[in-house]
Amino acid sequence: MPPMIGNILAPSGLTAQDTASLSMNVWWVVGISVLIVLISVLVFRLHAFLTLLLAGLLVASLSTSANLNRYAQAKVSEGKMSEAAAISFVSQSPPSRLATSFGETAGKIGILIALASVIGQCLLESGAASTIVDSILKITGQRRAPEALSASSFVIGIPVYFDTVFYLMVPLARSLRRRLGKDYVLFLMAIMAGGSIAHSLVPPTPGPLQVAEIIGVDIGTMMIAGLAIGGCSSVFSLMAARVINRLVDVPLRPLSDSDATNESESRAMPPQGEAADASRPSLIASILPIVIPVAMIGTGSVGGYLIQSGSLDLAGAASWMRTLGDKNIAISVGAAFAMSLIRYCPASTRKSLVNRSLSSAGNIILITSAGGAFGAMLYQAGIAAAIADLTGDLPGLLLLPLAFLVTASIRTLQGSATIAMITAAGVLQAFAHAESLPFHPVYLAMAIGAGSKPISWMTDSGFWVITRMSGMTESEGLRVIAPMTIAMGFSALFFTMVFAFLFPGVS
Repeated sequence: MPPMIGNILAPSGLTAQDTASLSMNVWWVVGISVLIVLISVLVFRLHAFLTLLLAGLLVASLSTSANLNRYAQAKVSEGKMSEAAAISFVSQSPPSRLATSFGETAGKIGILIALASVIGQCLLESGAASTIVDSILKITGQRRAPEALSASSFVIGIPVYFDTVFYLMVPLARSLRRRLGKDYVLFLMAIMAGGSIAHSLVPPTPGPLQVAEIIGVDIGTMMIAGLAIGGCSSVFSLMAARVINRLVDVPLRPLSDSDATNESESRAMPPQGEAADASRPSLIASILPIVIPVAMIGTGSVGGYLIQSGSLDLAGAASWMRTLGDKNIAISVGAAFAMSLIRYCPASTRKSLVNRSLSSAGNIILITSAGGAFGAMLYQAGIAAAIADLTGDLPGLLLLPLAFLVTASIRTLQGSATIAMITAAGVLQAFAHAESLPFHPVYLAMAIGAGSKPISWMTDSGFWVITRMSGMTESEGLRVIAPMTIAMGFSALFFTMVFAFLFPGVS
């Protein structure tokens, strides 16, 4: 029999009737808070930061003393909180608890997001991103251009947000359509198959980064799993893109600013040779800001696991491995390599590059920190025990489709993949701490990331970015983008379940 999920730690003295009553109260709080998120985003068009902060404050205010006591006693039992701290916690006001959780989240992810934004901007403005694309195209040739677009988008999508990846890559897709006279949908969807998958599965983009923090997954483990599952999913998604390409034909329409578009498209596929490459960094210099942090974090995670298991016994190695694998150290090294590319940036933008990057990162840090605080308030309100009661007889492996469906529902309703991931992680975080979980919690995080893909339609800002930049009509977008996101989501879920079955104890 497969292991069952349940028996999440709760303080003694509570009867089954008391536990059921607390769980029922929690579900009312969860329902109201999710409704607030949806109404704020869809009806009032409120900024995501204010929306998540409002939802978090609502949950904190509606949390009962019994649930707060239950949470505090669980932390005391786990050794993560002293008796004095538990008493102080229960007596804190809702705004105070929300602000504390907001600060804790910002401390965990703030530096990482800020420096990742600097890396991404350096790659874009220096021409390093174009160098990566052109180098892959040289290897594959135009006949394998979809594979080149997908691989390039996946690599660039690790430090760069998907909207920016699409802005960068779509002129290349339009140029390829002009040259070959066909397969425009395939080229566009190849970009999604790479960049969009990386955006939801591989840190340091905000969604997977925040899910890792909420679920409690090591950032290195999250990166390794995201690269493996995301890579497999991208290959499968590209197959789905070929099917959609056969069923739907989108003509190459002129965009509103045709002159600027033609100019950007001509730059997207420059002539080959020394003259073309003189003003851009080499492939090695272009790829180092991405590879170095991933390698450092991955090495640190693997080395730390080997030391902890006793397979590696070296004096001082544990401290060295922790320093090497620290996410902030790794991303700082990557940012240093990225800063060396500034000399390739246009002179008019060099001085303002870092300032613009940090300004953009500030917005993302606020959103993810508010989302982390929202998730913390849900956990304090007793969502852990409520979910355990709800799914007490659910076989462990079926938790992954459940996480997928919860995230996909939120994503479809309100549009933002990042908000859907953060909200779902807050609701489902209890599963990651269940002793009977038959696989590593990283797979729960992967299932949440997979669920953030379907369904992209009118509520998703990315839907409008893709349709406007590609020249699609809304009808064409629904026939192309929506099924593509469904295929990406289910392929990511499939490979997540396969990996969870084959390698359940990955660390």
